[in-house]
Amino acid sequence: MTVLNPTILRLSAQALLGRRRGLVLMLIPGLVLVLAVVVRALTEEGVGYDIVSEVGYTLALPIVALLAASAVLGPEIDDGSIVYLIAKPVPRHAVAVSKYVVAWLATVALGAFPLFLAGVVLDASEPGRAVAWGFASLVSGTAYTALFLGLAALTRHAVVIGLLYVLLWEGLLGALLTGIRWLAIGPWGLQVGSAISDAVDEPGTGLTYALLAALVVTAGSVWFAGDRLRSFTLRGDE
Repeated sequence: MTVLNPTILRLSAQALLGRRRGLVLMLIPGLVLVLAVVVRALTEEGVGYDIVSEVGYTLALPIVALLAASAVLGPEIDDGSIVYLIAKPVPRHAVAVSKYVVAWLATVALGAFPLFLAGVVLDASEPGRAVAWGFASLVSGTAYTALFLGLAALTRHAVVIGLLYVLLWEGLLGALLTGIRWLAIGPWGLQVGSAISDAVDEPGTGLTYALLAALVVTAGSVWFAGDRLRSFTLRGDE
């Protein structure tokens, strides 16, 4: 059985890049890189790395993942065209996996990789620091994309719920309650980054837990999205 469907991959990529969200997806990493270039031009090397950690990793990366995941699935559910897609003889989980791959590639290209580039721009003397942030972003971006794809399959308000998760759960509450690090994607990526470079603060979840938690969320969310798509045909939902 083929897991990836070429037609769905192509249609998902067109939906992602052909809408306004595609422009926003490109603007977000562009702003991060512009900030990095401006700060590097006006200050000494290594100054302003908060652009990577606070602006890029904490805010830009999850927003890119949220927009990418919702763009490949949300509009089809909103306008009802998802019914025509799942009416085809294609396994529902193959649909979910194909859409996830497109969203994941967008998250890596426009979310994780720009953070690595910004890190190199800000401190070219320590490339290992940028590599660490790149791997941290790769791990968290992978889980973010899957989680938000599952949300897009569950509700039409995936963008709102996703923003609340990022800003309130991982942002506000995560800063106040240390225990949230065990149930938040961002700290899992930081744990991986801290294993590569001491320049990345270690959240204290442990590398094994961080990797397993990210894997469980990723696999579980993609499976849920596929199962949710299958339920559309059973109940005749939009």
